[in-house]
Amino acid sequence: MHPIPSRRRWIGLACAALCAAPLAWASGYPDKPVKLVVPYPPGGPTDIVARVVAQKLQEQMGQPFVVDNRPGAGANIGAEAVARSTPDGYTLVVATTAHAINPSLFARLNYSITKDFAPVSQLTSGPLVIVTSPATPVSNVKELIALAKSKPGGLNYASSGNGQSTHLSAELFSAMAGVKMAHVPYKGSAPALTDVMGGQADLMFDTMLSSMPHVKAGKLKALAVTSGQRSPSAPDIPTVAESGLPGYEAIAWNGLLAPAGTPPEVVNRLSAELKKVLENPEVRQRFEAQGFSATWNTPAAYASFLQAEVDKWDKVVKTSGAKID
Repeated sequence: MHPIPSRRRWIGLACAALCAAPLAWASGYPDKPVKLVVPYPPGGPTDIVARVVAQKLQEQMGQPFVVDNRPGAGANIGAEAVARSTPDGYTLVVATTAHAINPSLFARLNYSITKDFAPVSQLTSGPLVIVTSPATPVSNVKELIALAKSKPGGLNYASSGNGQSTHLSAELFSAMAGVKMAHVPYKGSAPALTDVMGGQADLMFDTMLSSMPHVKAGKLKALAVTSGQRSPSAPDIPTVAESGLPGYEAIAWNGLLAPAGTPPEVVNRLSAELKKVLENPEVRQRFEAQGFSATWNTPAAYASFLQAEVDKWDKVVKTSGAKID
């Protein structure tokens, strides 16, 4: 047989194999357990979201999705570990609003949220809720702004910590409303809410998960939610924008990131599987019970959202002067 056709045939087969490789890689993924790093302690809102998603991905993809809690340093320890991991789709991180805030807040970070990760999809979005003691003499956002303007710096607001979304959402509010309020940071939502209920702090921008049980029990008064639309979990509570401060929006969100360099075929496979998870009625109901909405988007759309969040919170951090060394 003449050698040239044989060589051509071999080259053709090799090319076909190479072209099919990415497809085979994606269809064969995952063939071992996948680690979902949660940069917060067990039991919190992000951990709850991660465990629901992990369970459903495991059911759909036939391999264990294992939640690995790595809290600390403002959610940076877990994020940095994933940024430095092998980019093969087997180590992922559940990111939050804090990861969009941290580039501006921390003087030194050992990773870049926009350069060291491949965005997969958002998972949830949800508002904070402005709560006050029932004794505070305001019942809506307009009255809160008027009270704050009547005594500059005289109102104080609690937060779950310096630089957290519960802090910077209030700073965004103050900047847009043209008011000054004193910030009192706490180590977590629970002690902060205790002082709001007791009248030691005037108000707080807090997650619905931790604050709404106290609202329902009559121990706190809810003025407004911080999202652009009313929350399905509490449709009677107006938004900040509709009740006194047009244009205001601040949401808490979770999303899934892979290390930069993860093959696009794997990222797209994960994104497609997440779309099924987040359209599942059971998942949507479970998230709504926590005050979240299930939110899917494409990797490109999530990348754009992430950059917009980084830019937005950069301005708020600079205005507030918040900094962590």
